[in-house]
Amino acid sequence: MDEKKALLKALPKVDDCIGLLKNDPECIAPSRIIKSVIQGSIEEERERILRGESSTIRTTAEWLGIFKKNVARKLSPHFKRVINGTGVVIHTNLGRSVLSQATMEKLVQAGGYYSNLEFDLETGKRGSRYSLVEDLICELTGAEAALVVNNNAAAVLLALDTLAKDREVIVSRGQLVEIGGSFRIPDVMAKSGAHLVEVGATNRTHLFDYERAITPDTAMLLRVHTSNFRIIGFTSEVSPEEMVALARANDLITMEDLGSGSLIDFSQFGFPKEPTVYEIVRAGVDVVTFSGDKLLGGPQAGIIIGKNEVIARIKKNPLNRALRIDKFTLASLESVLREYFDIEEALKNIPTLAMLTIAGADLKKRAQRIARQLKKRISQNCGVKIVATVSRVGGGALPEFNIDSWAIDLQPVTMKLSTFEQRLRKLVIPIVGRIENERFLLDVRTIQDREIGELTSLIGDFFSQGESGD
Repeated sequence: MDEKKALLKALPKVDDCIGLLKNDPECIAPSRIIKSVIQGSIEEERERILRGESSTIRTTAEWLGIFKKNVARKLSPHFKRVINGTGVVIHTNLGRSVLSQATMEKLVQAGGYYSNLEFDLETGKRGSRYSLVEDLICELTGAEAALVVNNNAAAVLLALDTLAKDREVIVSRGQLVEIGGSFRIPDVMAKSGAHLVEVGATNRTHLFDYERAITPDTAMLLRVHTSNFRIIGFTSEVSPEEMVALARANDLITMEDLGSGSLIDFSQFGFPKEPTVYEIVRAGVDVVTFSGDKLLGGPQAGIIIGKNEVIARIKKNPLNRALRIDKFTLASLESVLREYFDIEEALKNIPTLAMLTIAGADLKKRAQRIARQLKKRISQNCGVKIVATVSRVGGGALPEFNIDSWAIDLQPVTMKLSTFEQRLRKLVIPIVGRIENERFLLDVRTIQDREIGELTSLIGDFFSQGESGD
């Protein structure tokens, strides 16, 4: 007890520490931050003493080091850029699609200057923000009308609330999925006020299942893309064309939630065949929803397209205002959409498309380039080699499909792989990789050429600063 009292008595005074930090030329921070950090650091040490976890009196130099470290942590932004070495292109947790430099310039203009967000330059009167991208979306998809909201979940909710509130919506059991963030189709439908009617079996649903379920209370036949879930083997589902024909015969609305909708056919690059947005529209579906930040390669957005009279009803829903997009989404979405008028250029300029379609030989060259630079700096502390691996599309798209890729295999000499992986995530620019079969891998598919210099410098500095493992 006497030892604890001595340790508590030796804790520094807050005012003295404030003067200590303010006189340190390396510590530049607002006074309120400095005071808060000092109080928190001293209180933390007090609690450690009371728990019996601290048994020595810290020196002034030690306290100064603690304060400076905690000030730097306090000033560090929570939202950070990271280097994605996971090989997951549309990584939900790492910000999904990366935007091109040209698109980023549009965001700077949108934020740094006034714009015609809701001002019609022709008439000089109030305009509609949706008109700025509606014609582009319609031209690219073949739809009659379009609307953009803040994400695809919102798009589904808004469409169901408008078109099927207090009425029945028929959906195949095999399509009642849950995707990231516990987003469940039945829950969204319940929130919209629509009544779910499940038909078919988990693996097989036929046209007659829908036909038998139609009642006077039915408003819609809904198809849902199963995103990150697949049923394989003895399966069957009703095509959009069949569903449209049945709906028209019964004066019903058809809707398709494509999830990660695509404007190009990726099967030409060796991917499994998935319906494009254009193909679903051409099938006659009344309303189609899909994301802007997945296979489209744009910002987070929910795009709703379809027949004029249907989209007009959705636009009038008061809920639309709560779900509308801002000027940054509009600016970036327009920029990305315009790329699609030249598919060859889009494949080069839209980072998501470029990452998915890059040639294997080019990936190997990138891996070799990174490995060469790393070997020059860390060969004494870490094994470096390139290995074949597989990447993933991500974002719920093509979940069962592996893309051949190349990765940097790093084997630190003095620390556990788990420790190495954790410490790379705590760098000034965090590096996120994956541990697989007792190897730490950085898949080069998702490492951009402009990041290579930073990546090798960060890892080189990490080892040169004498980091050691547990």
